[in-house]
Amino acid sequence: MGLLTTEHGSAGYLADFIVYGIASAALAALLVIAGPRERWPELVALTLLGLLAWTLLEYGLHRFVLHGLQPFRTWHAEHHRRPRALIGTPTILSATLIAALVFLPALLLGDLWRACALTFGLLTGYLIYAVAHHATHHWRSGNAWTRQRKRAHALHHSPVASPGRYGVTSSFWDVVFGTSVTGDAGLSGAPSAAQVQSWENEGGAPSGGAASGDRSGPAAPACPAH
Repeated sequence: MGLLTTEHGSAGYLADFIVYGIASAALAALLVIAGPRERWPELVALTLLGLLAWTLLEYGLHRFVLHGLQPFRTWHAEHHRRPRALIGTPTILSATLIAALVFLPALLLGDLWRACALTFGLLTGYLIYAVAHHATHHWRSGNAWTRQRKRAHALHHSPVASPGRYGVTSSFWDVVFGTSVTGDAGLSGAPSAAQVQSWENEGGAPSGGAASGDRSGPAAPACPAH
């Protein structure tokens, strides 16, 4: 597998968790140990802003890019067809985008500490998302939050024209933008309660049906498909 392919071996798939786990821990340590104490309230606020910004970015990328913009829509369809395959954004691509579009602009418009705090918040949000998305497809439901997220994601993967439920870590923006009910049982092609329960218990696609999304075309390189 290449560095910019969407389907990974075990090592490539784990790279996100390792790289972003280490990066988040390093930024947290830097801010706590070396960050100016008189600026901690500001840095905490920027960290929370970065975390909140990730939730909106997660929703927007999933809805408008992966499900709305070609060629990403076609590439993302491979994840919908094979939801338990090790498919995701290449770490080198996501890291480059975060550095170029988040850290560097924050550094140029502010200073090093502001850039680190904002990036730390966004990286933490991305890491939580990566773990949550993996859990929805590969882990059994262990608590109420996991069951809720797995059920929402199962409905998102249901074979309907507008899957809805684009938030993986939270349904907040789905509620705000009115996409929290699209794909519920009762719509044509939506999974049955038993199929959703199977997903909740095992992870992966509801039994007996393919997933939504563009059904044409093979997996392609450089696809933000997590």
